Amino acid sequence: MVSFESLKSEYERNWASLEIRPSRLADANGVARKAINGKATYQQIERLTGVPWYFVALCHYRESNFDFDTYLGNGETLHRVTTIVPKGRGPFATFVDGAVDAFRIENFIGAHDWSIARILFRLEAFNGFGYHAKGCNSPYLYGGSTLYGPPEARAGKFVRDHVFDPNHVDSQLGTAVILHAMMSLDSSITLDGSPQFADRTEPEDDAASTIALMQQALNKLGANPPLAEDGISGPKTGAAVSQFQQQNGLRDTGLLDAATVAALTRATQAGGSVPSGDISKILKRLEDLAQLLRPAAGGVTPGPTTPGNTLPATNDPISLFERLFSLINKTAPVPGQVTPTNPAPVDQLKQVVDLLSTLLNKDGKPVLGQVNGALGETIGKLLDGKKTALGIGGSVLTALLSSVTASPNAGGIAGLLGTIVSAVPGLGQFAMPISLALTAWGVLGKFEKWAQGTAPPPKATT
Repeated sequence: MVSFESLKSEYERNWASLEIRPSRLADANGVARKAINGKATYQQIERLTGVPWYFVALCHYRESNFDFDTYLGNGETLHRVTTIVPKGRGPFATFVDGAVDAFRIENFIGAHDWSIARILFRLEAFNGFGYHAKGCNSPYLYGGSTLYGPPEARAGKFVRDHVFDPNHVDSQLGTAVILHAMMSLDSSITLDGSPQFADRTEPEDDAASTIALMQQALNKLGANPPLAEDGISGPKTGAAVSQFQQQNGLRDTGLLDAATVAALTRATQAGGSVPSGDISKILKRLEDLAQLLRPAAGGVTPGPTTPGNTLPATNDPISLFERLFSLINKTAPVPGQVTPTNPAPVDQLKQVVDLLSTLLNKDGKPVLGQVNGALGETIGKLLDGKKTALGIGGSVLTALLSSVTASPNAGGIAGLLGTIVSAVPGLGQFAMPISLALTAWGVLGKFEKWAQGTAPPPKATT
């Protein structure tokens, strides 16, 4: 895995010795002026994210050559949902909104270290660290300087995936060269962004170990081309994640969200195939169960489905859970011995319970049992009958927060949600799994009560 600490001194040495080639100086100054012209907009993003405006400018140059009508995460238009990694983002009302979303995905919000070494590390991460193994400085950083290309330095370029041409000289200007030119034109860029506490880890460092493990898992599952297990979620990793999501019924984003990490982990543990606990199969079972229970809820015996009583297919577990609960509440038996007239729904219930148990299984020990008393008498009673509602509510709220952009300056509800999103970077990465687990726990509790004949009788209606 690539670590910042292993490359820090190299970045500092290169920056100290960087000189723009005289033949490229005019070009570098021209690009630097374009970057500085957008300073006011970039500073809006800095106020919302803490990412320095000049770093925003360099990312903007890299992705879309300073086009303010594009999404900073991949250069696609702001006005449609993105179709390349990161997929499914937007549309966005403004460039600022899209930039905040992109930096949240990259784990840059909440970062403290904006020293020159860390800036160069983050910029090179976008393009990959393969040049280090070739003994060549990356043209993505140093193109147009004396640190890249003859006669002062080695040439070389990856002309396509995994194909390195040692004689090719990249003609594009590097981002470090553009930053050097920007500093000569704008004295406010001082690069004094070193962290106050040297031992404080940065957000992307915290995520790197998980990303490296997932890259290893994707390689075991046959990622083509193979991924560098460097802990950097770059374009190739995103493409491999997207392919895995498509193959396993997950939402296709190209991002390593909690559901994808769980599915990858289970797939590698199962030797390359996704076991029955995979979320896509659970959703299918839940959908089948909803189909079986729906006729019973209306007092009609189950039979062949017709267009009029068919529930729409969905890959949204929240809506499926909600629909199942409403059906279960209408069909739940009264306490006592129950003899089902039709065993099919009961069989389906057992399969769903088994699948949910697999999903929440830990260290090979089943979760089912004294579900509602798992946290003790006091807390168990406090949460009894409330876990499902809390889980669904938390899931819906998390999904809502994950879809909004961090715009605390907006008014009303939008401003409130934007403030929360800004204050809690990466909210959905930990809140959504917790909410879904709480929802599933509530499901298990309901099934347990039903199986034991302790479910409350239906409420009398007038």
